[in-house]
Amino acid sequence: MPTGVALRDAREQLFEAAERILLRDGPSALTSRAVTTEAGCAKGVLHRHFADFDAFLAELVRDRIARVDGQAAALRGAAGTGSVAGNLAAALTDLFGSVAVAIVALITFRDDLRARLRRTGPAGGGVPLLTEATAMVASYLTAERELGRIAADADVGTLAPALIGAGHLLFADRTGPRPEAGAVRKVVTSVVGAALRNGPFMKRT
Repeated sequence: MPTGVALRDAREQLFEAAERILLRDGPSALTSRAVTTEAGCAKGVLHRHFADFDAFLAELVRDRIARVDGQAAALRGAAGTGSVAGNLAAALTDLFGSVAVAIVALITFRDDLRARLRRTGPAGGGVPLLTEATAMVASYLTAERELGRIAADADVGTLAPALIGAGHLLFADRTGPRPEAGAVRKVVTSVVGAALRNGPFMKRT
């Protein structure tokens, strides 16, 4: 098997094992031995591909941040279609209804990991992944403002982090039931409702 294919397979196998542990047991249970045991491989496999466990965790987070970048492109592409509140509710559900909440908990739990990510991440600090998620929402809101679907004076710089913060809190309990779609829509509308033109469920024809 070519080396590149083997590396991708091993990385993804280890990443998926780490995510399962995070979702099931939380960040305190995430160790190199736990990951390799969960993945069903020898402990040396992880250290063949990563300098140390913190390097592995940093790459896990960066991989998931890259997924947010893909979501950002899709959300911005939705500008001008559907309803603003509906698009935002769907984006928050996609973002936080996945492993992202557990990844944020991991970043918060491990100071060294957070510091490592900040050294290579965007300037200005903030929590990695949440920073990219906030930029995703801000880009979408800016596009909708340019289309006239939210008010011209809407403060995107305030609305975007407010939406991400509210969404994160809504999904933060990994042991509880997933929030219903109506609850997510209600949170979105409470944050951006005043900025929407012609009502929160307005559609552009």
